[in-house]
Amino acid sequence: MPLAKAITEYMGIPLGKSTVSTFPDGETYVKIDENVRGEDTFVVQSTCPPTNHHLMELFIMIDALRRSSASQITAVLPFYGYARQDRKDQPRVPITAKLVANLLVASGASRVLTMDLHAQQIQGFFDIPVDHLYAAPVMYEYLKTKSFSNLVVVSPDVGGIKMAHAYAQVLNCDLAIVAKRRKSPTEVEAMSVIGEIEGKTVLLVDDLTETAGTLTTAAKTLKQRGASEILACVSHTLLNDTGIERLRNSDIDELITTDTVQRSAVEGVKVTTLSVAALLGEAIKRINSNSSVTSLFRMNGGMTS
Repeated sequence: MPLAKAITEYMGIPLGKSTVSTFPDGETYVKIDENVRGEDTFVVQSTCPPTNHHLMELFIMIDALRRSSASQITAVLPFYGYARQDRKDQPRVPITAKLVANLLVASGASRVLTMDLHAQQIQGFFDIPVDHLYAAPVMYEYLKTKSFSNLVVVSPDVGGIKMAHAYAQVLNCDLAIVAKRRKSPTEVEAMSVIGEIEGKTVLLVDDLTETAGTLTTAAKTLKQRGASEILACVSHTLLNDTGIERLRNSDIDELITTDTVQRSAVEGVKVTTLSVAALLGEAIKRINSNSSVTSLFRMNGGMTS
């Protein structure tokens, strides 16, 4: 709700009226409280914890809009839940990211607007248009206000090299990688660092953190290798109790993130939260007017992808 309100404030329009409540047995009830017949509608729902509850709210609201004769329904997912389950990496496991895509289409979504997918190929799970934005331009606007000396961008794992490379290009600095081995879903063992980081300011970049295992382990390894200051840029910061405790005891000096997910304040950790409301609001305006959203991917003349 705070992000949806910030988006409408940027656009200079009121937030659509609806009633969302819960029956005593836990079922979700939705009613659209204004006429949407023939309207271009946008439903903002970040699928952060409780993920299943938020997903069902989204599906039910989209269905309500479809049955109210809305002409187009765009599902705006600042954070796309289940994105880490995007492939069969073990026998007898689901591809839940594809299931969520199927359910969005089945509920009546005609378009999807999302940000920093964990795996970009998830766009291919849809047979409807997907506009995939990046938080990097918002991050860059903040980072260029700081004066760094000897900055190096570091990917905390091999999978994040593409994102780290984009940051390194825009910030005109070196790139390094922490090669890791995951011991369990909540525990990570860092192995080695590829690149020169001794005496440098390190900017760790990642799309998502929940338990902060990857970030804090990478930060520890980088500090041992001589990094002078460590900052972390993370698009979606969910942070459970384990993640908060790890960050408090970590070598990370500042965590820079966005408001794609709603979370309570974290004490004992320097967290800078940047708003993506203007970016999403501008994308919504352009989708509504059938204009190009390509320029929203650019920062400092380069493409984030």
